[in-house]
Amino acid sequence: MNQPERDQRTGKAMKRRHVLTATLAATVAAIGFAPRRNGGSAEAASGKGDFEFTLTEAEWRERLTPEQFAVLRDHGTERAFSSPLDTENRVGLFHCAGCDLAIYDSATKFDSGTGWPSFWAAIDGAVGTSRDFKLIYPRTEVHCARCGGHQGHIFSDGPEPTGERHCINGVAMTFRPSETAS
Repeated sequence: MNQPERDQRTGKAMKRRHVLTATLAATVAAIGFAPRRNGGSAEAASGKGDFEFTLTEAEWRERLTPEQFAVLRDHGTERAFSSPLDTENRVGLFHCAGCDLAIYDSATKFDSGTGWPSFWAAIDGAVGTSRDFKLIYPRTEVHCARCGGHQGHIFSDGPEPTGERHCINGVAMTFRPSETAS
């Protein structure tokens, strides 16, 4: 095959790739799976839901570290194995880093091996859920019931008694050990 034939074939392949990429992007956007600026649930992401604790974007940025803001308000994900809360084993409560609501009890924490703090249940009434299509397939997003801050996702591969794995970003939480713990 001579050079002009090669160039012509390469050009056609490139055009096909561009058309396929553009078609995929348009399809994803058309069916509503394109990630929102804040991802996940529009209400939870924007803080426009009926949340007891609300702040403006500027107030959130002042209150949170850049990493916390990226996860709690922009629905980011911290790097696996980067949070010291993944290996936190003391007795106590995990609180939302945005509004300080107690959301998980250490009694429900387990080592999932995923690199994120994992729990088989949240404290009753402390979290809400919504559908998240950020990775195209549906996932169950977990957000703080008080401020709407994104915590992570729930998967159905956890231990008994619930069979759930609440895979939570450590940067989205703080930990308070029990005063009675030794």
